Order: sequence, then structure tokens, then C-alpha cells
Amino acid sequence: MKDFLDNVRALQRDEQLFSLASSVFVARSPGRLDLMGGNDDYTGGMVFEATIREATWAAVQVRHDDRIVLVNPQMAAQGWQERVEYSLATLTDEQRVRELVNRDPRVRWTAYVAGLFYWLRINRPEATRHGATVYIESDVPLNKGVSSSAAIEVAVMKAATSAYGVPLAGVELAEACQWAENVIAESACGIMDQIAVVLGDEGCVLPLVCQPCLPQPLVKLPSELTCWAIDSGVSHAVTGHEYEAARAAAYMGYKLICDAERIAIRPDDFSRIPRFTDDRWAGYLANLAPSLFRERYEERLPEAITGAEYLRKAQTHVDPFTKVRPEVNYAVRACTRYAVEENERVRLFAELARGADPDDVRPAATLMGELMYQSHYGYTETGLGNEATDLLVQLAREQGTQRGIFGAKVTGGGAGGTVAVLGLAESEDAFDKIIDRYAAARGARPYVFRGSSPGADRFGVIEITAGST
Repeated sequence: MKDFLDNVRALQRDEQLFSLASSVFVARSPGRLDLMGGNDDYTGGMVFEATIREATWAAVQVRHDDRIVLVNPQMAAQGWQERVEYSLATLTDEQRVRELVNRDPRVRWTAYVAGLFYWLRINRPEATRHGATVYIESDVPLNKGVSSSAAIEVAVMKAATSAYGVPLAGVELAEACQWAENVIAESACGIMDQIAVVLGDEGCVLPLVCQPCLPQPLVKLPSELTCWAIDSGVSHAVTGHEYEAARAAAYMGYKLICDAERIAIRPDDFSRIPRFTDDRWAGYLANLAPSLFRERYEERLPEAITGAEYLRKAQTHVDPFTKVRPEVNYAVRACTRYAVEENERVRLFAELARGADPDDVRPAATLMGELMYQSHYGYTETGLGNEATDLLVQLAREQGTQRGIFGAKVTGGGAGGTVAVLGLAESEDAFDKIIDRYAAARGARPYVFRGSSPGADRFGVIEITAGST
């Protein structure tokens, strides 16, 4: 924290970026570790999310003109433009904002920030008559499946709304950031990333029912247990084709089930995020009981279907954030089954975490680990598996419960990214063996995530007042 605040004060003291005439507001948002549930948030399931130590910092100061000045020095290492400017006057409609952020691949990263200012201009017009200067630093690794995008959105929005005098928190903050990612960045994420980094806390896990955003009280894992995470080295992105295809296939299965039952699907006029609903399951596959799915619907769904064939059969696609591509073969049965069954696995996992015997956590932890393995192989069935993440899970399984390693699974959107590992806190040696063997097999030592930190709401906002530098 001190380094970032020192950097901001230096930029204000020398008036290189910030003015000495007004306050600068600073917020922090960690990345998140998807312990369970990752790919069922958009189908209304429960997820179980923890924060990580790595975080994004944002400093925002309101300007006297209408310029939005975005500065992120770390973008230069990616070959991207580190300073980008917009005018509030150009943020006129969704299509125009998308055109601005997509005009050059080097400024594409600004979609996650410019979208926030567009949201503010539409939803808080009286407060956002002037532009703002935004300075960002982050140590959340990109494309590792730990929500670097949510971290930047939440940190910037938390600081910006405080600077404008209209602070956001909780579900409202998370939903605004999700809207920007869905609509402007055109990334088909659910709500779990944003709400986890808003409401999470050090040493705790957040249970969340994504209908659309119903957080439950934080769960503190038994002190004997810990979660680590290992980067597979294979980049993950929710804009990737595998994630898009798995998500679209789940919505196809939902539509085909509703058609079979003659259940009408209609737009949900009360949702802040565009979505569809119905009178039986409220638009969420997670509300379909696994036993009922197995009994009535599983065998009636196609194992696979091309996009063209699906559109002939079902007529429409009921996910506003993915496209049905005529040439793609969609694993409809497996993706629908995953959405139904993962919700059940996460609910069981959360109850085991809450109710573990403090005198002997092994029985509960063993069951929790088995649920993680089941979840991992569910990813594989949906097309979100990967050789590298499979190897990490295999190495964790080989260490076994006798050495205090209970389970592992790929996290977030899958198709690469990070693997979460559950074990005894005292089993660092066994965990290190997983890392050593993976490094030997892949020829490079992986990035490892250890520990957690407060979410954006718990951290709050620091005001660097004029003249305090």
C-alpha cells in the first residue's frame, strides 16, 4: 500500500498527473480464487469464492474539463498503450463506446474502465459533469483465471464514485462493473468475479447464489485447512471460444428443455443485466433439480448439435452475451448437466466447510476434495479442459489425502488458467512437491498464489487531501 500511495503523492506533488488543488481518492481490489462453482454463475448456481493477496490499485481525481485520462504504466509491458484519453462528450451510447475502445488493439484494455465512466454518465449524470484522471497499478496476473478484469473494474469504480461524491458499494457496485464488462468489453462473465472482490475478506470464502446476486455470510474455513492456487501457464480468457461455446451450449439446453415443456421464455424487464426468464425456473438452470434432470431431460437433449441445426430446431438463442455460430458443434447435454450438477456440488461443499468438525477436519475435507475432483472433470466434459490443468490435478491427486492434499480443480472459465488446491495448512511440503513435479514436466516453474486479502468494501477508500502530499 505504501508504495502506491507514495507514487500517487509524487504524481500530485510534482503535478505530473494529479493537481494539488483537489483530493485524490484511492481504492484497492484483490483478484479472486474460484474455489468452487466457477462456470455456473451465469446459470444461476451457487459459487464459493475467495480473494487473493494480489490486487489492483486505482487513484482517481475529478478534473475541471471533460477529459477521461487513463494511465496504467504496466500496459506497456504487454505492448499496449499505457496512457489513453477520452472525452465524456464522446461517451454517447453503447455502440459508440465500443467503437472507441476497439479502434486500436493497444487501447482495448480501456474497455473495462471507459465502460465504467459511460455507466456513470448514464446513471449518475448530475455527478459526472466533469472528467477524471485515473492512475492504475496492479500485480494481479493477466489471463490466469483470477479475475484481473474484475479487480481493475472494481478498484476504479470504487475510487471514481467516491471522487464524484456518489460512492457505490456491495451488490450495486458489483452489478455496475459486471454491466461494463458484459456490455462494453463484450465479455460474457457472470456476477461472481465482481461480487467476490467487492465483498470478500482475508481468510474467508464468499458463498453467492447468482440469481442474480444473492451473497450469503462469509465462511471462514477451519484453521487447519488452506487453499493454494497454481497457474498452469496456459492463458485463459472469458472471451475465448471454448468458454463462449460452453456457455452458449448451456443456454441451448435450457431453451430445449423449456420448449419440450412448452414453457415460455421472455426478457426479464426487471434485470439490470440483459437476460431471459420463465415462470418455472426463473431463467436459471440451477433451479432444476439434478434428479429431475436425470429422470426427464438428460436423454432428451442432444449430446452435440451444430449451431445451424439448433437454430432450425429452437429458432432463437436466449443468452444476450454469446452467439450461436452455425459451424460450431455444441456439447449441449454435458454443458446443461454441468450447470445443474455443479450447483448441487457447491451447495454441499459450502455446508461441509461450515460444518466441519473442528477436532478432526479430515472427513469433511476428504468429501470437499472429492467434490472438487468431480467439478474438474465436469469442466472436461463441457470442453473447458486442458492438458496442463489436468496434469496439475493429477499431481495433486497423487499426493493424496494421507499427505494432506484433499482436492484440486481448474478455476473460473477453464480452458487453461489456474488450478485451486485444498489441503492441510501443515502440508506445505506435499504442496511444494506438486509444484516441483509440474515444473519438471513443463520446463518452467509456475506462479503460485498463497494467501488472501480484504475485498474492496472492507478496504474502503483513502482520500489524499489537497496539500497533504
